[in-house]
Amino acid sequence: MSLRLVFILSLVVLHPGPATAEYRIAMIGTGDVGSALGPVFAAQGHTVVYGSRNPDRDKVRELVARTGNGASAASQRDAARDADIVVLAVPPLLVEDITSNLGDLDGKIVIDPTNPMTLVDGRFERAIDFDTSNTEIIQQAAPGSRVVKAFSTISWQTMVDPSLAGGPVSVPLAGDDAAAKATVAGLIEAMGIEAIDVGEARDARYVEALLLLWINNRFSDRPAFDYHLRRL
Repeated sequence: MSLRLVFILSLVVLHPGPATAEYRIAMIGTGDVGSALGPVFAAQGHTVVYGSRNPDRDKVRELVARTGNGASAASQRDAARDADIVVLAVPPLLVEDITSNLGDLDGKIVIDPTNPMTLVDGRFERAIDFDTSNTEIIQQAAPGSRVVKAFSTISWQTMVDPSLAGGPVSVPLAGDDAAAKATVAGLIEAMGIEAIDVGEARDARYVEALLLLWINNRFSDRPAFDYHLRRL
């Protein structure tokens, strides 16, 4: 009789915190992801402060006006200072430097939506070693913070309109702080998206690697696809 090894991956669904909780959220970065998530969080009743290297730019002013609900813009450090939650919607290879320059992040939830990739010979590869992840790098740069990998497996378009997926959409969360993951799950589920706990900060390595398959098929002759975890 041949020996069969069966590997079972248990996906634990997080129970979000109270829907009535309101947070001050620092959105560090005003690109596609920051411009998508900021207005969505403001619509949930949270106060959004955009952290920008140039908060007086016309683009940033327009984003603040579109976001509403008392949104504002400031330098990245000032935006993070009084925030409950900090979202690092920044270039993925700059997360360590940006995190280190944000000041004291002790006790704050830091959401990491980044995927460290680089283009090599016409295809995307991981830009960092597989023995770490951007989530772990951020946690090391701000050891008193509570880092959660989230939003790295869906496009900014799906963040704004989950119905584009044609069915239930799930976001995997990875991090070492269970309470922080539950808070982030609350933000996600208020968007009409499921949140699934896939493990500790070290498990963010595997979440980040998922995007490589997606993006290399999307920009090649191979069939393009979307993917979403689905709770059992």
